[in-house]
Amino acid sequence: MRSLFAVPLNRLSGLLRMALFVILSLAVAVRPATAQSVLRDAETEALLNDMARPLIIAAGLQPNNVQLVLLQDKEVNAFVAGGQTVYIHSGLIAAADNINQVEGVVAHELGHITGGHIVRMGEGMKPATGITILSLLLGAAAMAAGGTEAGMGAIMAGQQAAMGKFLAFSRTVEASTDSAGARYLRGAGISGKGMMQFWDKYRALEYRYSSSYAPVDPYMQTHPRPADRAAALEQDLKSSPYWDKPTDPALEARFQRVKAKLAGFVGDPQTTLRVYPETDKSLPARYARAYAWHKAAYPDKAEAEIDGLIGLAPHDPYLLELKGQVLLESGKPKAALAPLREAVQRSGNAPLISALLGHALIASEDPANFDEARRVLKVSVARDNDNPFAWYQLGIVYAREGDQPRAALATAERYSLIGQQRLALASAEAAMRGIPQGTPDYLRAQDIVMASRAAAEDSKRRR
Repeated sequence: MRSLFAVPLNRLSGLLRMALFVILSLAVAVRPATAQSVLRDAETEALLNDMARPLIIAAGLQPNNVQLVLLQDKEVNAFVAGGQTVYIHSGLIAAADNINQVEGVVAHELGHITGGHIVRMGEGMKPATGITILSLLLGAAAMAAGGTEAGMGAIMAGQQAAMGKFLAFSRTVEASTDSAGARYLRGAGISGKGMMQFWDKYRALEYRYSSSYAPVDPYMQTHPRPADRAAALEQDLKSSPYWDKPTDPALEARFQRVKAKLAGFVGDPQTTLRVYPETDKSLPARYARAYAWHKAAYPDKAEAEIDGLIGLAPHDPYLLELKGQVLLESGKPKAALAPLREAVQRSGNAPLISALLGHALIASEDPANFDEARRVLKVSVARDNDNPFAWYQLGIVYAREGDQPRAALATAERYSLIGQQRLALASAEAAMRGIPQGTPDYLRAQDIVMASRAAAEDSKRRR
């Protein structure tokens, strides 16, 4: 007996693939990509943590549980992809005029965390998926009856309706998150001017996009239009007793340093030197030029800028770190040791700077430095366990000292962090063969073995 919805197998499989594609498209429609590279910098992370702390507390969260991660991406964006981590694009830092604008963005993203919006995404998916499946069945029936065009039209209309339903849910979520962000700014005693200013920036981007291409359909956007967002919260933000409160000058000065530093490190040197010309003698401008000159292969100019900066602030740990890094990258590891040692001391053993010092000590090729390298690297990974570079350096120094089992353990830690679970498993098993049973290092290797096996089995099941 022929079913009412019977269609040729090849056509049905194509329709199912189309439905699956539509459902997956809805699932990722408002979820930003997370494949960008992470930027690690001690000074930048210290600034972001200090800036976000009062907002995190105002949101009712624990500062130690919330992480701010900087991604190398020119797009002006920030997002939450699950858990309590806020991802900030380097393009957002570059576009922000002041720290208060970044505070407004972070306050908004904290609203996504407290609202559990990543988990709640299924609420928006469920009705949209239902519409998609229903349109698929109706379209398949029409095609089976010979109405190919009508069937395809039903499917496409269903897709459009499903996407519209999902995007409407997304816009509602974003509007509620704006309100939460405004509350957190008020609770932290921070002005909402930066939030309003950033909406103006997004409005300019929207206008530029709609002028260059097709007009933007407000019903096919994941977020409310910037003008609508500003209008909805303007009165609330302006009624705050902190609307006219100025930003802490020290915090703003730190932001301008970090913004300039970021331009020097990730930007094209010619662009950086154009934005921060040699006529600009401010500390941020010299900071930007220092690494730009280094990247452009002008070592004398780079060292002159750095020495000039250190002359202004002789014991600044981040300027000392910069000098050590440039010397190390210029093939002068022994010369890098003194500034890096002081940078570690002045920063209170900042783990990223400690890892850089460990690298310089190993690169000096002096066995007398290996004991110090092992010590500073162990402190680094103890305080920042998620740094593959530090684990890599620690593995090198263990191998140089002839401690192959612990070199294998450090290698297992590194592979585990970068998602190479099979290599992590092999290295951890090698470590277990040489480390005494029951010791903390043996138990840690055992943990990696179990976690890596589970991850490998899970990956196999998904294939």
